[in-house]
Amino acid sequence: MNPSSRIQSIDLSNEEEKAMESATNVRGVTSIQELYGQNVFSLKTMRNYLSEKAYNSLSNTIKEGGKLDPTIADEVADAMKTWAISKGATHYTHWFQPLTGLTAEKHDSFISPDNEGGVVLEFSGKELIQGEPDASSFPSGGLRPTFEARGYTGWDPTSPAFIKEGPKAATLCIPTYFVGWKGEALDKKTPLLRSMKALNKQVERLAKILGIKCTQMAYATLGGEQEYFLIDLGYYNQRIDLVQTGRTLYGKEPAKHQQMADHYFGAIKDRIIAFMEDFDREMWKLGAPSKTRHNEVAPAQYEIAPIFENQNLAVDHNMLCMEVMQRVAKRHGLACLLHEKPFAGINGSGKHNNWSVTGPDGKNWFSPGDNPHENERFLIMVAAVLKAVDEGAALLRAGVASAANDHRLGSHEAPPAIISVYLGEQLTDIFEQIEKGAAAKTSKQGGTLEVGVDSLPVLPRHASDRNRTSPFAFTGSKFEFRAVGSSMSLAGPNVILNTIVADALAQICTELEKSSGQNINKAVQKALQDIIKKHKRVIFNGDNYTEEWAKEAKKRGLPNLKTTPEALAVTKDPKAIALFERHGVLTRTELISRYDVYMETYNTVLKYEADLAAQMAKNMIMPVVLGYQAELAETIKSVEAVNKGKVQEARKILKEVTGLSETAWEQIGKLEKAAPSGAAEKIKTAMEELRETVDTLEGLVPAETWPLPSYAEMLFLL
Repeated sequence: MNPSSRIQSIDLSNEEEKAMESATNVRGVTSIQELYGQNVFSLKTMRNYLSEKAYNSLSNTIKEGGKLDPTIADEVADAMKTWAISKGATHYTHWFQPLTGLTAEKHDSFISPDNEGGVVLEFSGKELIQGEPDASSFPSGGLRPTFEARGYTGWDPTSPAFIKEGPKAATLCIPTYFVGWKGEALDKKTPLLRSMKALNKQVERLAKILGIKCTQMAYATLGGEQEYFLIDLGYYNQRIDLVQTGRTLYGKEPAKHQQMADHYFGAIKDRIIAFMEDFDREMWKLGAPSKTRHNEVAPAQYEIAPIFENQNLAVDHNMLCMEVMQRVAKRHGLACLLHEKPFAGINGSGKHNNWSVTGPDGKNWFSPGDNPHENERFLIMVAAVLKAVDEGAALLRAGVASAANDHRLGSHEAPPAIISVYLGEQLTDIFEQIEKGAAAKTSKQGGTLEVGVDSLPVLPRHASDRNRTSPFAFTGSKFEFRAVGSSMSLAGPNVILNTIVADALAQICTELEKSSGQNINKAVQKALQDIIKKHKRVIFNGDNYTEEWAKEAKKRGLPNLKTTPEALAVTKDPKAIALFERHGVLTRTELISRYDVYMETYNTVLKYEADLAAQMAKNMIMPVVLGYQAELAETIKSVEAVNKGKVQEARKILKEVTGLSETAWEQIGKLEKAAPSGAAEKIKTAMEELRETVDTLEGLVPAETWPLPSYAEMLFLL
């Protein structure tokens, strides 16, 4: 097959063509202000459907974290139903996030027979607040035996209900948590909400110690930058490895890929910008603050970033983001790849986790303030993060562990498995001065902020650079955890981050409370000094990619957990179990269950990738190689009959192809033997060896006969 004909042989269905046509014809129909949140049962929308009493009660629950008043449930449900029906909804679903890392939903219609041959549309408070999906078939790590199927979904009013539009109707989606019959967490939202509560408790405790007036509930904020690839749907459909595993198991690196960095922030192609425009509109309708879009480093790679919002809502919006971008991509004849490493040899995709805390005074507590007390608070928060990351580095690594992310971490485009903190030159200098107890009055460079207390130095404002190699970097008013994988739910890493910071703050608060009635500034000074002396080893402002840093990190005693099994094992440590139980985030049973689920997922992925790699090599690639081998031999024979001795170079090629072919068959056998064993390292080694041979053959076999679209085609022909 001629490579250029591959795309032409894939025709879009009529439905897809109509969707693409409609997507390109809505420009200017609705203003962004009218569009934004139109499919969300937001506070603004609720005001038009609820009584003042019900609205105030529900609003208080959402804003202040109060308990839900059960007496308003029926009114809220009826209002939600009325609004949803006006948007074309025929069904509702409890939308939840099981341990698969995906979302789940079971649809029920609003109809109920009226006993006169017709129906009425009903939706009760009971149906709103609680659902009962079958819990037996979701991964639970032993929390729920197959014969015990009962599980419950519970309404999460802090994340608003939304409308999911279908081809002919719509569905009301109600964000929920998912627990078992005994209340055990079977999902990712439940521990996230618990961890947010634990963090809020300690932040508000610190506020009380520092004399900060509490005017609202403290909460974590989050902005998740999502990286992804777009390739033509025709090519995608011809790559069974992409369809089944999300990544290419074979593929020769093209001569030109990202070496010139000419794709990064480059002009966006018409076909891609059409997708991006459509995607933004879909997200805006869902009330998700999609803000930034641009070309990423690798060819065919892109990124979107939202505005910060409440952490729970940000996680829900990112789950929707991944679903919507794949659906919208298909409308445009594209495939959206969310795997961490869909193509070998070029940058993979991450999901940068930008995390901060809004205090009970309504201010960002990771931003230096305008007075001494705010700057004191800022220093304590940064010190708490240093302590948390140093003590919880292995847990943070476990939070981003997966078979897919193992391909990316430590490569040239992603931070290593060693978790360190980047503070920047000026902030590091400030902390060094605090450690020494000096009454510093200047920072190295940039603007300064007076702390106003002799024992504390001035602080830099916006004077630090960024370190794109750091896994955990302070980037001005927030910390960016860059090791999160692109296909992951943001819930898992943030459960760990919230919990370890809550624990660090709890220890700091306990020390400061001992100084009650004394000079709090001196107590803060001592606490900061102690933390910096003990945990400064985790600060590293240099190049995290170098071998020198790996050696230095080892000297400092920082963990370097390179594989998922190594990382996940940490979650079974008694200290980790005690940490999560201490803050009411996960019980021992719940934590161990997650280890079991994620290890089973890891082993399953390795197994089916190995099986597919062997199958593709045997059934798709080697028949083509053998055919070329026979054709080459026949050609040599024919030419020799006319020009004897004039085919030396051709013979060399035949010898090389024949040798590689024999090697490939041996490696296929080795892989088929390794796959059932479950030995991860054996499987990975066997796959890598076979891939190297196959990719070399791709460079020898004529392109028109190679059975798979090439990297050059997929990455550049859009």
